[in-house]
Amino acid sequence: MVFVLPQSDFQTRVAIQIASVVRDLKPIRTRVRMKAVTGRRAAEKPSICTADELHFVHVPNSNWRLALWRYTPSPQATRRIHPLLLLSGLGTNAIGYDLAPDSSFARYMCNQGFDTWILEVRGVGLSAEHNLREAKQPLITASDPLDSTTNHETNDAGFIVSHFVGLQERFSTSIEDFQKQIDLVLKYSWDFDHYLEEDVPAAMEYIRTQCRPNDGKLLAIGHSMGGILLYAMLSQNSNEGKNSWLASVVTLGASLDYTTSRSSLKLLLPLVDPAQALNVPVIPLGALLAALYPAASRPPYFLSWLKSQVSAQNNMHPELFEKLMLNNFCTVPAKLLLQLKTAFQKGGLCDRNGTFFYKDHLKKCNIPVLALAGDRDLICPPEAVYETIKMIPNHSASFKVFGEPSGPHYAHYDLVGGRLASHQVYPCVVEFLSRHDQA
Repeated sequence: MVFVLPQSDFQTRVAIQIASVVRDLKPIRTRVRMKAVTGRRAAEKPSICTADELHFVHVPNSNWRLALWRYTPSPQATRRIHPLLLLSGLGTNAIGYDLAPDSSFARYMCNQGFDTWILEVRGVGLSAEHNLREAKQPLITASDPLDSTTNHETNDAGFIVSHFVGLQERFSTSIEDFQKQIDLVLKYSWDFDHYLEEDVPAAMEYIRTQCRPNDGKLLAIGHSMGGILLYAMLSQNSNEGKNSWLASVVTLGASLDYTTSRSSLKLLLPLVDPAQALNVPVIPLGALLAALYPAASRPPYFLSWLKSQVSAQNNMHPELFEKLMLNNFCTVPAKLLLQLKTAFQKGGLCDRNGTFFYKDHLKKCNIPVLALAGDRDLICPPEAVYETIKMIPNHSASFKVFGEPSGPHYAHYDLVGGRLASHQVYPCVVEFLSRHDQA
């Protein structure tokens, strides 16, 4: 059964409180000619980056440089023809694809012979503007005493009162780092189409230049918003008769249209309108989750519903879940949320002008797409995933739901980093990509 919270004005009050803080603050031949791109491999990697290499690519006509985490396969691995691009979800960095050596989607794909790249879009992770100081991302570990003084033997009412006092303090502390980068915050004025039309194409061109596949194509996997980006790219290029430079695509928990599902994201929509009315430029998602996490993970599990949004019961190691919650999320521009909100309106996600509905043009797509869903995904339920994949012609579309009636179950992130993902999900993805990894 899909979990739904009761509606109230709580979301609006939270948005207003956040606002008060933020306001203060052509045909292919054997050889393909690559476009000129500007980028480089970093001489040194910060400790947060666990990839084999760290690259930066400049976005044309902007000051943005995007971080690309690269995982290079060993010479002993199966040789693959196309490099692989991984795209993350809304407001998340590369860490979710590489949580730990034994829980790493990126490392698994690399070990299967895929030259694997994770893109961090503008404003996320190690991606930053040239004229700003280097991004600092200290890794918060499970041993950090975020809530060590909580007395779990107090009654529920007492805990709730004391918790929110602590919550305010933790949020204030978390927001300090956020305020220190106010010069960047004031420039958080991009939307979904900036990612689609500028960031992803720049990253793809750079990867093609570095790897030089004979047909110029890439394989791509997108989780959540990363999958939405891939769908939108396929739609846009199919409509314009352009080459998407993609050999095949896999989406994980992604859809262009949530109107027919009971997605829990609908509960967050009341946050968007107050943010727009109050002219809030950003939502500090990372700071909020870091502050809320203790109440979602410890007795008496007030706000425990938050955990079920990310992972199904017993499908993620507690320490990895904590690492994910404290290190994977970043600040989100309000403009991005306002455009993504259209995915919950009639016709589904549309461009910033409100004239191009991405779902409507997928019927012209001839690139193989595998859409995966989790049976307990409250954010993007299976019916939402199906609502998009059904628009792609049958000869190009594949759809699969992971999870069994008696368990194990898969929530939104479990498709990427759940306990059994490496045994059930990853092999399915590799088999599909291998079938379409042809020159």
